[in-house]
Amino acid sequence: MTYAGIGSRETPPDVCEDMRLAARRLGQLGYTLRSGGAAGADEAFRLGSAGYPQQIFTPWRGFIRDPAADAAAIVVTECDTYHDALRIAEKFHPNWSACSPGARKLHARNVMQILGKDLCTPSQFVICWTKTGGPYGGTGQALRLAAGLGVPVWNLKLPQRRQALAAMLANLEALRA
Repeated sequence: MTYAGIGSRETPPDVCEDMRLAARRLGQLGYTLRSGGAAGADEAFRLGSAGYPQQIFTPWRGFIRDPAADAAAIVVTECDTYHDALRIAEKFHPNWSACSPGARKLHARNVMQILGKDLCTPSQFVICWTKTGGPYGGTGQALRLAAGLGVPVWNLKLPQRRQALAAMLANLEALRA
């Protein structure tokens, strides 16, 4: 069981705390985190799921500020599926030709957050925060892919989604009990 925990580097501190708590609860329930190693939301999920399974995808070595976390990360350009991830990213990006090589690596990372390293195992759901409450910035690429695959998205910018996520976590815990 996997989920993508992603979002903006500008995620507010109170939302990052909610993300850390959700990651810990999901780890306790046996879920594996997929994230991207950036500051903000990604870091909140990574720290919250410490001690539980994680798949942290980065575009290049040195992307994560914490050397130990960076060493444990999956570098997308080193994956056999990297070129396929680029092709998928291109399909979901509104202006692929304007993307620099570095931006393309970041978008390949977004693809793996949703589909996994094998590009065949979609995350069961996405928890995120974006400035607009919808697809925006780099996170928007992952959200467009998730929408295209029918993967549910819990964008914590929207108060009703925060409440729904809390209810979903409570339901998952009740099922486990």
